[in-house]
Amino acid sequence: MTGPTGEQLDIVCGATRAVVTEIGAGLRAYEVAGVPYLETFGEAEKPPMGAGMVLVPWPNRTAGARWELAGQPQQLAVTEPARGNAIHGLTRHERWTVVEHTGSLVSLEITLDAQPGWPVPLRTTISYAVDEGGLTVTHGVHNVGDRPTPFGLGTHPYLRAGVQATDDCELRLAATTVLPLDPDRMVPSGPPRPVAGTEFDFLSGRPLRGVSLDTPFGGCLPDDDGLVRHTLRGPTGGVELWADPDFRWVQVYTPDDFPGRGRAVAIEPMTCPPDALNSGVDLIVLSPGESWQGRWGVRPLAA
Repeated sequence: MTGPTGEQLDIVCGATRAVVTEIGAGLRAYEVAGVPYLETFGEAEKPPMGAGMVLVPWPNRTAGARWELAGQPQQLAVTEPARGNAIHGLTRHERWTVVEHTGSLVSLEITLDAQPGWPVPLRTTISYAVDEGGLTVTHGVHNVGDRPTPFGLGTHPYLRAGVQATDDCELRLAATTVLPLDPDRMVPSGPPRPVAGTEFDFLSGRPLRGVSLDTPFGGCLPDDDGLVRHTLRGPTGGVELWADPDFRWVQVYTPDDFPGRGRAVAIEPMTCPPDALNSGVDLIVLSPGESWQGRWGVRPLAA
């Protein structure tokens, strides 16, 4: 019997293994030599707290589940009833089509038909590949409609530094700004602010013990090779999340009650901030027939 996330798609290269779900095309596990570098969940379980999910055609929240396209009001389903928002896009609970599945690579796709709240159809693709250097995830979004449309994309991995406790780790973010949120609705309450000199400055790394975040960070600076990097390090090693520069934003969430783990940390690369469908900040606009591609990945770090 198929579980709540559909078929489990294993990919392996040497000691590196990842598991992708058919429903949602989510990342359920990533490990090297049996050591986990993402929080995971059972194949008979729903992804807890959004773990591993793909967030498209917008990440995070759309305030009031409302936005406008070319002056025309759009009403999305209210998928976060307690706050009245639409959250995390339209594909999390949909069955994706497996396009290719080899030993070390799996590719999936789904077409979002025109629907209430989202009038322009999009085809979105994703591939997961593992090799001795780690995991690489490649996203594609293709406008198959007849008019321009904006979109945003994000993912929801919970990183872990192997077997080390989250509170024994140090978090470093490539972010230079933080976006203030309305604490009741969790949507932006003002413009981004510099992190320098504040409790949100993780540019040089800070211990996670005692830190509570459900916070969008922006202004992510790429390294000399053009990639944005965020890291989680413990006393005996760590893990890195890298991303193409289109992933200008990162949401960091530190729940105390991740199932089976307790304290955890989600480091969520995003191409735009919360409520971007209304603010327009860092939305990507595709003309009819136009496509976009972006990559991110995870790799273990030595001590």
